[in-house]
Amino acid sequence: MATPPPPAAAAAVTLGGKGVALTPAAVYALSLCLADPVIDPSALQRLSSREPSPQETPKSLRDLALVPHESRAAAAVLLNKLLLTAADSSSAQVTAATANGLAGSLDLAAAQPPASGDEASIAAASAPVAVALAAVIDCCAAPLVSIADAVAALSCEAARGDVVAFDVPASGDGLSVKDEADVAADVRTLLLASKLVGSGGGGASGAFFTKVPAVNGAFREAVRALHKRVRVELNAPVKLGKRDADETGEGKEEALMVVAAQLARSLHAMCKLSVARASFCAGSIADAELREKLAGGINVDDLKGMFDKLMIDLDAVSFLRRVYGHLLKFRDFLAWEAAVAMVVIEMDDSVEKPQSSGENGAGSSMEKPQAGGGKVKGDRKSKKKTLGKGTSAVLAMLRDHVTDGKVVPSVNPALLADWGIELLLLFDPKCPKLEPLVKKIKEIVESNEVGRLPKIPKGTRDFGREQMAIRERAFAIITGVFKMHGGVALDTPVFELRETLMGKYGEDSKLIYDLADQGGELCSLRYDLTVPFARYVAMNNISAIKRYQIAKVYRRDNPSKGRYREFYQCDFDIAGVYEPMEPDFEVIKVLTELLDKLDIGMYEVKLNHRKLLDGMLEICGVPAEKFRTVCSSIDKLDKLTFEEVKKELVEEKGLSNETADSIGSLVKTKGPPLEVLLELRKEGSKFMQNEGSVVALNELEILFRALEKANAIDRISFDLSLARGLDYYTGVIYEAVFKGATQVGSIAAGGRYDKLVGMFSNKQVPAVGVSLGIERVFAIMEQQEKEKNEVVRATETEVLVSILGKDLILAAELVNELWSAGIKAEFKLTTRMANHIKYMTQTGIPWMVLVGDSEIREGKVKLKNIRANHEEEVLREDFVHVLKQRLSNP
Repeated sequence: MATPPPPAAAAAVTLGGKGVALTPAAVYALSLCLADPVIDPSALQRLSSREPSPQETPKSLRDLALVPHESRAAAAVLLNKLLLTAADSSSAQVTAATANGLAGSLDLAAAQPPASGDEASIAAASAPVAVALAAVIDCCAAPLVSIADAVAALSCEAARGDVVAFDVPASGDGLSVKDEADVAADVRTLLLASKLVGSGGGGASGAFFTKVPAVNGAFREAVRALHKRVRVELNAPVKLGKRDADETGEGKEEALMVVAAQLARSLHAMCKLSVARASFCAGSIADAELREKLAGGINVDDLKGMFDKLMIDLDAVSFLRRVYGHLLKFRDFLAWEAAVAMVVIEMDDSVEKPQSSGENGAGSSMEKPQAGGGKVKGDRKSKKKTLGKGTSAVLAMLRDHVTDGKVVPSVNPALLADWGIELLLLFDPKCPKLEPLVKKIKEIVESNEVGRLPKIPKGTRDFGREQMAIRERAFAIITGVFKMHGGVALDTPVFELRETLMGKYGEDSKLIYDLADQGGELCSLRYDLTVPFARYVAMNNISAIKRYQIAKVYRRDNPSKGRYREFYQCDFDIAGVYEPMEPDFEVIKVLTELLDKLDIGMYEVKLNHRKLLDGMLEICGVPAEKFRTVCSSIDKLDKLTFEEVKKELVEEKGLSNETADSIGSLVKTKGPPLEVLLELRKEGSKFMQNEGSVVALNELEILFRALEKANAIDRISFDLSLARGLDYYTGVIYEAVFKGATQVGSIAAGGRYDKLVGMFSNKQVPAVGVSLGIERVFAIMEQQEKEKNEVVRATETEVLVSILGKDLILAAELVNELWSAGIKAEFKLTTRMANHIKYMTQTGIPWMVLVGDSEIREGKVKLKNIRANHEEEVLREDFVHVLKQRLSNP
C-alpha cells in the first residue's frame, strides 16, 4: 500500500504584496499548517505604528466556536483583508501590532481584540469565517471536476457502456449548454480508441451514463460560480466609510450561501449518480464475496435526508460547514466508485492492462497465475480488448498510487477497502500526487485527439472561398455606388468608450457587448457605425461630410437564421446643413441604387417620419414620456401580430386598451407615398391639427416629389407602422425589406438624426444616413448562386501554366512572364494530365499553357481554352502576346 509522504517543510504564503492574490489553495494550506503566512515588507511599511485603544471584537466573530483549521483559515483571510484595505486607503487605521499578532498565531479564536475602530469595521465587513470556509470548499471541489469525469469514464469502461451517451454536440445557436457539451467531449476524449465501450447500444448501463454530461456539467458550473465569488471576496479590499448593512458582512455571507447552495444541489446529484454507477459495475463480478464487498462499500443510507438537512434555515457558517461535509461525502463516494471500476477492469482477463505510469513499469501490477506458472504460449495481444487512451493513462496512475508500484497477487475484499482509502487520500488537495493526476487528465482532454473539431462562438460564422468571392463582388458594387455619390471612406475603432455608446439605442442598449475591465477605461464593442461616426464628427469639429464605412459591428442578440452577433454594416451618411430633404433624398436614392445593382430581386423600402409618428402617438393620447418605449413596441409589428403588440403595450407599457386600439387603427395606414400623403392631408385629418405632423407631411411631400423625378418612388411604401426603435432618430426613417422567397427580414435601414452629434459636443450637426445589412444580402446572393447551379469562382485566375513534370525552374520562368504582363496566372506541376484538367474545372480557370516534353523539344507551348474545347500551339517567345490577344477577345 502507498504510504503518506513525509511532511515537507512548510511553504510560505505571502500576504499583502502588490500583484499577489490570495488563492483558495493557499487558504487551505494555511488552515492545515502546510504553509506559514508571511507579510510582504512593503505592506508592513504602510501599517500604522500607533497603538490605539483596543476595540470590541465584532459580535459576528465573538460568538463563533471554531475548530483549529477553521480558525487558522479565517485568521488568514482577515489578515489579508486588513493588509489590502490599508493599501487601498491611506486613512485606514490598521496597526502593525494587529497584523503581526495575526500572522504570528494565525488563530482567530485566540486573536487580540481589534486595536482600532477601522480594524473592527474591516473584521465585521469582511465575513472572514464564511469566506474562509467557502475558500476551503472551493479548493477541495476544484480538482474533483476533472476527477469526476475521469472516474465516470473508467466506470463506463468497466460497465462496457455505450459512448453514444456522450454524443452531445455544441451548437452555435445558443440551444446547448456549454458545460454539458464540454463534459461529453472530455469523456469521449478519455475513451478514445477503447474497444470496451460502444458495442452495447445503451443497454442496462445506458441510464447511468446518459446523465453524466448534464449532471457533471451542472457540477462544473456550480464550482466555477463558487470560485468566481470566492476569488473576489478573498482579494477585494473593504471600502471604509460606508454606513450600511454591508458592514456586518451579511451581504457577503448571503451571496456565498447562494452559490454554495447551487454547489450542494449538484453534489447531491453527483453522489446519487456515483453510487448507481459503482453498484452497477460491482454486479459484473463473479466472485460473490467480492461482489458483495464492492456493492456494500458505500452506505447509501448516508444520502437519505442529507440534502434536506442541508437546506434547513441555518446561519452562513453552519450552512457552509454542512456543504463542506457534503463535499467530503461525495469525495468518499467518488473514491469508492474509482476503486470498484479499477477492480472490475483488473479482474477482466479479456482486457489488455495498461503499463505502469512509472519509468520502470512493464505492465499491470496485478499478477494473474497462468497454467504451468508461465505465460501461455501463442497468446496474442490482438485478442485482448484495449482501454481508451485516456482511461488507460488514468488507470495506470491510480493503480501505481494504490499499489505503490508493487505487484499484487490478487484482488480480495481487504485489498479493495485499502484501495478505496488510498484513493480517498489521493483526492484530497493536501496529497502531492493529486495535482499531477489532475494535470494529466487535463492534458488528455485538451489534446483534442478525439477528433473534436474546434468551434466558433455562437452568432458568428466563417466564410469559405466561394462565399468570399460573392462578398468581394458585393463590396465592390457597394463601394462603387458610394463613391459615385461623392462619399469618402472613414474607419473608426472596433471598440469605443462605454459612455460613448450608452443612452443612444433605447431598449437595445442591453445588446451592447461590454469588454472586461483591464484596469483602465470601460469600453464596449461598437453596436453600429452611426454613433461612432457622430462621435468622430463632434471630436474633429466637422461641419459637413459625406462619408461611407464598411466594417463589422457586434450585438449580444439571440442568434437565428440571418441574425448574427458579429456582422458587417455598410453605412453611407451625410452630415451638415442643407436645404430641406436634400441629403435625405440622396441617401434614399443611394439605397435604391445599391439594391438594384446588387440584383437581389424584389424589395420594398418602407418609409415614415419620426415627427409624424410622435404626432400619431400624441393624437392617440400616449404621454410624451412614453413615446420612445411605445415606438419600440410598434417596431415589432413586422414580426408580431397587432394583438401581441397590443398586449405588450397594455401589460408592459401601461397604455389603456382604448389608446392601444387607436394606435392599431392608424398604424395600418400604408401604401404608395403620394396617395397616402394625400389621405393624411385631407380635410378633417387629425394629423393636420398636430403641429409636428404638419411639419413632417410638408417635408415628406418635397422628398416624394424628388424621388419621383429620380425614378425611385416605385420602390417606396409610406408605412405608419414603421417606428425604428433607436432613440437618436429625429426625422425621416426608412427600412428596406426583401420580397423574395428567402426569408431574411430587413436588409437595410436608416434615417435622420439631427441631435446625435450634439450629444458629444455643444455644436449641433444634422445628419442622415443609411446602413445596409450586408449579411442578409449575402444570404440572398448565396441562395441565388445555388439556384443557378453554377460553380462560383473563388479566384480571378485567367491562365494555368501546366507543366507535365516537376520542372519548377521552367514553371517559374513561364508564369513570371505572365505576371509581368499583368495576367493573373497560377502554375501546377504534375505528370498526370487529368490532375491539371481537374484543377481547372474546380477553379474555373479558362486558359491553360501546357508544356510537356514534346513542347520543350520544339520550343513551343500549347494554349488550351477549356470552355471552348479549343487548343493551338504557339512559339515559346510569342505565347504571352497571343494569350493577351485571346483574353481581350474572349
